[in-house]
Amino acid sequence: MDEIVKQALAKWPNVPHCHGWLALDARGYWRMRDEHAQRHDLPGERITSPALIGFIQRNYTHDDEGRWYFQNGPQRVYVDLEATPYIARTHADGFVRHTGQPVTRLDAVWLTDHGRLLLQTQGEPCLLDDRDMAECLPRIRCDQHAIDDESLLHWLEQEGKGHALTFGDGRDCVSVRFMKEDALETQFGFVKHPQAPRGD
Repeated sequence: MDEIVKQALAKWPNVPHCHGWLALDARGYWRMRDEHAQRHDLPGERITSPALIGFIQRNYTHDDEGRWYFQNGPQRVYVDLEATPYIARTHADGFVRHTGQPVTRLDAVWLTDHGRLLLQTQGEPCLLDDRDMAECLPRIRCDQHAIDDESLLHWLEQEGKGHALTFGDGRDCVSVRFMKEDALETQFGFVKHPQAPRGD
């Protein structure tokens, strides 16, 4: 957390929290959601300022209830998550989180019922940016051989039953499990859409 943010928190500890105005989409882009976007359930305008993105990402964390937020000076700005708290992208050395932190190891890998790749690293779930899926498909192996599209679709239809799949990133080789995307919040203990307490 930035030192200026720590100082602001100490000076103004009771600033009301903010809900609904900031979102993280499934490609790892931050989006500002004004009242019109919130009212019409729109994704919001993508934030493009490198300075603002860096500030958000340095001060991005979560509370004990699994609600992720950006600490904006003394104000806690809760984040609406389209998918997971982190989004992973391919990188020359493996994977990197949308916040720029490298993925140093894979703890677990899932394929979801929507055909998306989910990585777990350091206890946190990272959905893979869908634009990198084609690059990662050859890393999925079935009985030590590359898996074809038909076999992969069959595996998904069977919800992971049958052949054992593995995923390798050049360093780790991890078993691939099946997961339904509507179970993500329960499985990993995060809240996609934090709500303000009634009366706020």
